[in-house]
Amino acid sequence: MQRRLFPRTLALVALVAAAATAGAPGATAESPAPSVTRLNATIDAILADSRLAGAQASVVVADTTTGQTLYNRNGDRRLVPASNTKLLTSTAAMALLGPDHRFTTDVRTSGKRRAGVVTGDLYLRGGGDPTMLAADYDALAAQVAAAGVRVVKGDLVADDTRYDHNRLGPDWTWDDEPWYYAAQVSALTVAPDTDYDAGTVIVHAAPGRQAGAAPVLTTTPPTGYLRFDNRAKTVTDGETSISFEREHGGNTIVVTGQIATGGEPASDWVTVWEPTGYAADVFRAALQRHGVRVQGRTLLGQPTPTAAATVARHDSMTLAELMVPFLKLSNNGHAEVLAKEIGRVTAGSGTWSAGLAAVSEYVSSVGMDTGALRQRDGSGLSRRNMIPAGEFVDLLAAVRAEPWFDAWYAALPIAGQPERFVGGTLRSRMQGTPAAGNVHAKTGSLTGASSLSGYVTDADGRVLAFSILLNNYLASSVKGLEDQIAVALAGYSEKSVGAARVAPPATPEVSQVPEGFECSWVKPIAC
Repeated sequence: MQRRLFPRTLALVALVAAAATAGAPGATAESPAPSVTRLNATIDAILADSRLAGAQASVVVADTTTGQTLYNRNGDRRLVPASNTKLLTSTAAMALLGPDHRFTTDVRTSGKRRAGVVTGDLYLRGGGDPTMLAADYDALAAQVAAAGVRVVKGDLVADDTRYDHNRLGPDWTWDDEPWYYAAQVSALTVAPDTDYDAGTVIVHAAPGRQAGAAPVLTTTPPTGYLRFDNRAKTVTDGETSISFEREHGGNTIVVTGQIATGGEPASDWVTVWEPTGYAADVFRAALQRHGVRVQGRTLLGQPTPTAAATVARHDSMTLAELMVPFLKLSNNGHAEVLAKEIGRVTAGSGTWSAGLAAVSEYVSSVGMDTGALRQRDGSGLSRRNMIPAGEFVDLLAAVRAEPWFDAWYAALPIAGQPERFVGGTLRSRMQGTPAAGNVHAKTGSLTGASSLSGYVTDADGRVLAFSILLNNYLASSVKGLEDQIAVALAGYSEKSVGAARVAPPATPEVSQVPEGFECSWVKPIAC
C-alpha cells in the first residue's frame, strides 16, 4: 500500500521530493540522504534485538514540516496500539467538544418548596464529570442547605441518563474488572483523589490491635456502599502482603493476606459495581451532614423532569485542564467518558458507538485513513483496536495546525521529567539523554503489546513525529527498545558525518511494573 502523507496533495509530494533532494548532501530522487541511511541502520539494529524475535513491529518517523518519511518499517501494518488509542480520542475531544468544555453536575427539585420542605423529589443529575470528588458532593449539599432546603419528602433520584447504561467497554477482559484501570463508566460517579480515577474507592488496611486480629479497614472517601469479607490477619513477624479484590456483580471486597503489627497501612484502588449508586451514597451522606433530610429512598437511573428547579450546581475544570491527568497518567476512565460525551454532544447519544463514530469522522477529516484501522473503545484497553504506526504519524503531524494543539501537546508525558504531572508515564524513562525534556509522547502497554507515539525535536531543531508499535513479544518489557529509538531520533542530524547515536540503558532494564500494565496503573510504584 502506498504511504499517504499529510495533507495528501500532489503539490506537497513535489515539495517533499524537492526538500529531500535539496536539503540533504549526496541525496538523489532515487537514493536517500546518507544521514537517513544511517538512521535507518540504527533503528533496524534496535529492532533486531532478541526481545523482538518472532514479534511484530510497526515503526514510522516523519518530518512534520516537510512530510518527508525518515523511517518506515511496516508502517501500514495494523497492530494493537494499547493506550496509544487515546491519541485519537483526546484529539477528537479537543476538536469536537472544545478546550473550554466543562461537565456540569447539578441538583434539582420537583414539587413545591415551602418553609424548607420539598414535597417532591431531589434529583442529583450527572453530567459525566470524571473529576467529581467527595468534597464536590459536599459542596453541592452545602448549596442545597444554603437554598433553605431542610426536608425532602420524596426520594433522592440519581440521574445518570446523560450516557447509556453500558458500564464496561466492548471487548474488555473479565479479569480486569476489579482493577481501577477498568472502572465502570457512568455519567454520575465519584473519584477518590486528584488522579481522578472515577468509579473507584481507595481501601486502606491498618494492623489490628494484636497478632491474629483482622486488619482495620477504612475507605477513601468514606462510604457505606461497600461491604468487606475480611480474611486477612495481623502478624507479629513477616512482611505485609494484603490483597483487595471486588467480587463480580456486587460491592463485596474480599481482603486476604497479612499485615505486620506496627507496620504502615496498606492501600489499593478498587472499582465499584454501579458508580451511580456510589455517587448517590456519598451525596446523601453529605446532605445529612449539612442538615438536609431525605425521607424517601435512593433511586437510580431516572431522568430529571425538565421543569425541575436548580438548587445547586458544580462545573468541572475545562477539557484542556483535564487533558493533563488524562494523558499524563493514561487514565482509561477519562478516555471512555470523553468517547461517550462526544457521542452525546455531536449526536445526542451518550454511547460508545455514537462517540467513536464521531471520533472516526474527525480523524478522517485531518488525514487518517479510517478504512485502514479499527477503534473499539476510547482508552485502548480493548485488544480489538488495530491501528498502523503510519496512521498515528499522519494524525500527529496534522494536529499541529489545530488551535488547541499547544495545550494538548503540553499534556502529553514528557521523557525524563520526574514530576508526576509533567513526566507522567515517561517520568523515569530516557533520563540523562538528549530525549529527556524533549520527547512528548503517549505510552501504551498490554501484555505482549507496547507502544510509544509522539514528537521529538532532532539535533537540527526539526520536529519529528514518530510511532512505535510492538506486538506479540514474549519478553517482560520492550520499553528500553522504544527509548533507544527515541534517543536516536533526538540525536539525529542531517549535518552529522557520524552514525546516529544509540543510547542503551546504563544498566539492564528491570521493570517494576507487572507485565501488561501501564506505569500509571500500578499506583504504589514510582515509575
